[in-house]
Amino acid sequence: MSDAKVFLMYHEIELPDRPLCQSDPGYVRYVISEADFRKQISWLSGENIRGMSVEQALSAGAPPGVVITFDDGCATDLLTAAPMLNLARFGATFYITLGFLGRPGYLVPQQVRQLSDAGFDVGCHSLTHPYLSGLSRPELVREIRDAKIQLEQIIGRPVHHFSCPGGRWSAAAAYVAQEAGYRSVASSRVGMNRVTTNPFNLARVAIMRGTPLAAFQGICGGRGLWQMKLRDFSRAAAKQVLGNRLYDRLRARALER
Repeated sequence: MSDAKVFLMYHEIELPDRPLCQSDPGYVRYVISEADFRKQISWLSGENIRGMSVEQALSAGAPPGVVITFDDGCATDLLTAAPMLNLARFGATFYITLGFLGRPGYLVPQQVRQLSDAGFDVGCHSLTHPYLSGLSRPELVREIRDAKIQLEQIIGRPVHHFSCPGGRWSAAAAYVAQEAGYRSVASSRVGMNRVTTNPFNLARVAIMRGTPLAAFQGICGGRGLWQMKLRDFSRAAAKQVLGNRLYDRLRARALER
């Protein structure tokens, strides 16, 4: 990377009259509307801020811009995001959860191949979407290496990039990913990535439901990230103390209220 870059993290895009892949509040808060996504891409294009994939950003001599990533493998990756990105001539990385393929609202294998054939970077988001920080080494190998092999068989190309489900990064997971031949691992650690950033612990900033355009513009410029880092630090500390299961249970109750 030639300079500091913000890696944007998206999930599903909401379309009118189309059911979401999941309905629980913890998931819905990461879903943005088609109208908001269109405004964000239009603003980036109008400001001549290049949208790129992880592969492009990590290449030598990469130009300035933001990195666009999607997690999970929702059908709106192909139906909505890809056409808008193509129109803007932007790259992006779509991280696919193999076990979600074919479920209602998610891509099917043929559509994943279509994304790859269209020139987009296809990455891996695990086999079954568990929190990697609580897995044994054999389980990590299954979720990271074996998922890579299956995804490569679907798209007919090498898969170089991995993102951690729930953003729950661990050194053990990063090591297994490096052994498996990945070039990078992305988490949900808030920050900007620089030339000196460890590619096996890349930061990303989640674009949440209802994010105002002004706030999005600030994120792309790296402004105000320290506030998000403080919240991220507090959440990480809570997860460490409570454990993943209890933290998620308490979080779900809070969101329902």
